[in-house]
Amino acid sequence: MISKKSIEELARKQQTLEINIVREYFQHLFLSYLYQKKSSECILFKGGTALKIIYNSPRFSEDLDFSGFNIKFKGIENLILDTILDIEKSGILTKIEEGKSTTGGYLGVFLFKFFEYEISLQVEISLRRSKRKIKGEIILINNDYIPSYNLVGLSCSQLVEEKIQALLDRGKPRDFFDIYFLLRSDLPIDKRNLNLFPVLKKLENTKINFKRELKVLLPKSYHMLLKDFKGVLRKEIKKYGF
Repeated sequence: MISKKSIEELARKQQTLEINIVREYFQHLFLSYLYQKKSSECILFKGGTALKIIYNSPRFSEDLDFSGFNIKFKGIENLILDTILDIEKSGILTKIEEGKSTTGGYLGVFLFKFFEYEISLQVEISLRRSKRKIKGEIILINNDYIPSYNLVGLSCSQLVEEKIQALLDRGKPRDFFDIYFLLRSDLPIDKRNLNLFPVLKKLENTKINFKRELKVLLPKSYHMLLKDFKGVLRKEIKKYGF
């Protein structure tokens, strides 16, 4: 179990709030226990938190997103409940606030109490059928919180496609930052073939105050970037022919 001193030291090192460190600790703990379970290979980790944990995005994230295949709701529910039980056995007070089937799969909301912190963690698993085959990769996760562990993540190319689609569907501040991270990263993707024109159009039309919305989720060293984030992202997109 992580110590209070370690939380404080990591918050200083990563230039962020202690609450972000504690939340990320629980995310690692959840993933580590989950992927020790039988049938967990049917659940592929994805989304903004995957960018943070697998590919070292600087943006702290607030939830865990997955794609599921060859598994039914009951199997997912059992996996999640067993994972929460393992966390509770480690001495952390846990509470299941919500756990239900949705039109697209599974949604769970869990509350963890640790020292003076109270962390809510949302877990969403999509079971929507897709015409294309879902590809997963076994990935070793080295981190500052717990011993290294393996997880199964959505392939890098499909993760990027889903992040672009998420931006086009909902256009949240974090979606725009994730696109910025992807364009600046050295991930093995062909950036010139990404569907960036509608992303640029969405950016031009947005009224989001990026500094207000993203400041709490980014290290202090990124706060300067937020002063004109719209202009910064526009410049990155236009590097690829738009």
